[in-house]
Amino acid sequence: MKIRIGIVGYGNLGRGVECAVRETSDMELAAVFTRRDPSSLKLKTENVPVVSVNDILEWKDKIDVLVLCGGSATDLPEQTPAYAKHFNVIDSFDTHARIPEHFAAVNAAAKENGHTAMISVGWDPGLFSLIRAYSSAVLPNGKDYTFWGKGVSQGHSDAIRRIEGVANAKQYTIPVDAALEAVRSGKNPELTTRQKHIRECFVVLKEGADPDKVEKEIVEMPNYFADYDTTVHFISKEEFAANHSGLAHGGFVFRSGATGLDHEHKHVIEFSLKLDSNPEFTSSVIIAYARAVKRLNDKGDTGCKTVFDIPPVLLSELSPEEMRSHLL
Repeated sequence: MKIRIGIVGYGNLGRGVECAVRETSDMELAAVFTRRDPSSLKLKTENVPVVSVNDILEWKDKIDVLVLCGGSATDLPEQTPAYAKHFNVIDSFDTHARIPEHFAAVNAAAKENGHTAMISVGWDPGLFSLIRAYSSAVLPNGKDYTFWGKGVSQGHSDAIRRIEGVANAKQYTIPVDAALEAVRSGKNPELTTRQKHIRECFVVLKEGADPDKVEKEIVEMPNYFADYDTTVHFISKEEFAANHSGLAHGGFVFRSGATGLDHEHKHVIEFSLKLDSNPEFTSSVIIAYARAVKRLNDKGDTGCKTVFDIPPVLLSELSPEEMRSHLL
């Protein structure tokens, strides 16, 4: 029987999840849940119902894994614990500083109700988190470095769009080239947050909005912009549509370390991603881990998980024998 996937929210990430499910042979899209008028959405997949989120509990026995596609700023801290009471769930919560408290809330809700949940799934947090874990275990004498971009951060863009007076916004994260090259060359530099990245924001204001007030709220936003050199550009909706409609992203994870009795041999581990579509790639990671969520729940393994808790064998459509034969 195929794994029945439900999607909450049909924005960029929700549409990406729909596409990712279509690429699998062991999953099917059961329903899409929305806060909008269900009749206003047209899916790419035929014969899949669009349902008001107000009626989601009527689907408790018809969904194997509920994929939550809301934003990390305000949606997921409320939605994930709430829905974990009734469904197996997975989200892409990406506010790194708040992951421990989010985990605790989701774990309590899932455990109490016999469900399995996963949080913070994607490429960072997600795949990059795994590389940091593997690399630091392999090279205990060393330093980790993570660079994001150049690319669009969905979470940061969403945070700007929620500011009063903002009609639309796109935020680009850009690595500082000098810092990137210093790490790649094995120099092990000491880098502050501000020295590693800059953030560039392109914002369309609503009529009558105060640009100075909006800019101040952006650059002082904790966990998002306060620790970075941030530039804010106010542009027209026409310029926004013409020049800022893409969702490319990417990044690098490094572990620079040394081995030997005198640490005389230097090593650099580098993992990088270059993504045409941030939400579609993130969705592909989520769907692989949704498979693991279902498999864990089938075994009675409940509560909240992160990528650190999932063995690779639970992610793949391949059998363990096929993985050993073809991938090992």
